[in-house]
Amino acid sequence: MDYCPVCKEDTEHDVLASSHLLVIQCSSCQTIRKVQPPKEPDQVRVKTIVSREDHSSVCFAEFFEDEVITAGDRIVAECPDGEGAGVEVMSIEVEDRRVQSAEAPDITTLWTRVIDMVVVRISVHDGKTTIPLYVTCTGDEQFVVGELYKAGTHKTIRYRITHIKNRDGSIRKREGKYEPASKIKRIYGFRV
Repeated sequence: MDYCPVCKEDTEHDVLASSHLLVIQCSSCQTIRKVQPPKEPDQVRVKTIVSREDHSSVCFAEFFEDEVITAGDRIVAECPDGEGAGVEVMSIEVEDRRVQSAEAPDITTLWTRVIDMVVVRISVHDGKTTIPLYVTCTGDEQFVVGELYKAGTHKTIRYRITHIKNRDGSIRKREGKYEPASKIKRIYGFRV
C-alpha cells in the first residue's frame, strides 16, 4: 500500500522498475510515478559456532537489528571456506548465560548444528516497506533473477527477484542468472 496523489488514498501499487528510484504504478488509476525506495534495515553479524559430526567451526550469521532469534530456528551461517552452511540453532548465548530467544544485537554466540536444509533470506520491497521473508529449501535449490516466486504464510506474497547477493560478495543482477541457496547471502525482490 502506498499513497496515490491521484486517487488521494492508500492503494496497491505494482513495482515496474528499480534503480536508485522505484517506478511504481497505482493498481486503481494506473498512474505511474517514481518514488524513493524504502531504506534497508540495518544488519548485525553474530558469531555462530557450527558443529558438524566430528568438528566445529567459528562462522557468522547476519540478521536484521530488530530480528528475534529462537532456539530451533534454521538459518544460514557464513563459514571461513566461503560456503553457507544450513544450521539449526541449538543454544543462544547472551553475555554469560544461555537463553531460549534474544534479539540479534544482544546475542554473544549462537551454538548450532549442520542440517541438510538451509534458510534463504529474502528482502521484498512493496514500494513503501521492506518485508523480510525466510524460505527453507535444500542447499542446491536454485533461485533465478527475474523469476516470480511465492513465499510467506500460505505462500501469499508473490515477488520477482531483482538481484541476488552471494556470500563471496558478488551480485547477480542480469535476468536469467541463478545461484544455489547455499551460496546466497540475501535475495532482493519486489512484490508483484
